[in-house]
Amino acid sequence: MASNGSATVRELVVEAAAAINRSRSIDHWQPSLARYDAEELMSEALGEPLTPEARRSRLAAAQRRRFATMVARRIAGEPVAQIAGHFLFRGLDLRVRRGVFVPRVSSELLADEAIRAVRRRRNRRVAVDVATGTGPVALAVAHEVKDGDVWGVDISATAIALCRDNARRLGIGNVHFRVSDMLDALPSDMRGAVDVMTIHPPYVARGDLRILPREIRDFEPLHSLTDGSDDGLGLVRRLAADAHAWLRPGGVLLVEIGTYLSRKTQATLRHAGLADVAWTRDALGVTRVISGRRPR
Repeated sequence: MASNGSATVRELVVEAAAAINRSRSIDHWQPSLARYDAEELMSEALGEPLTPEARRSRLAAAQRRRFATMVARRIAGEPVAQIAGHFLFRGLDLRVRRGVFVPRVSSELLADEAIRAVRRRRNRRVAVDVATGTGPVALAVAHEVKDGDVWGVDISATAIALCRDNARRLGIGNVHFRVSDMLDALPSDMRGAVDVMTIHPPYVARGDLRILPREIRDFEPLHSLTDGSDDGLGLVRRLAADAHAWLRPGGVLLVEIGTYLSRKTQATLRHAGLADVAWTRDALGVTRVISGRRPR
């Protein structure tokens, strides 16, 4: 990193992106991500968005040191959201922390599908997000469906505490979070009353943990990566089997999954007796969300 203060913000971003791109601790699945990471970290160092004017400016000494430190942490594999301490999800600025799964932009599609499905329902609108993590999907649904009754559950007490903190800070009052092994802690009167159920499961197969990039393996809690099954679909099978007892007739289960597990996930939902099994692709044409309905 340039340290003499002569480099502009734009030049420092280019230099940082090149260094991030060389890191072997990061999964460089899309070439533009290194530049995105560098720009996000620079915005944090500046304390403001990267406007054209800001790109032409030069950093103060303290800002240069902060930026260099953050870039070094990213090169070591630490996710940008953990470095910054927050993540923007569908316009909601969520706090994040070590020990809780970092939200992904890809989950915005899951939230979008859930919001569409909830809005189609009449009367009381109930949504449940399983393995909610930081709570991005539950919070987005509650924020955008004001009359919805939204629940988020996670086996981690640390995650649920963070979810509640995010809800309070954002002023979202129609969402409830509980520590729960899957659906066990939900109120019993919600059985047969849920319109939409979502999950971004820990779908890494047990035997594949050792080949994960360091940015995932070393910085995400183990329970958020794998359910310990041989195929990564253990929790999906459990939730699909339980869906009949909790969903309303016509209610939908939405599963965000790795594209390589799309067909197996579809088969899992069909095997559990869910109908109208379908898939939704993201803007890149990649299958991200599998859906199934409780028969009417």
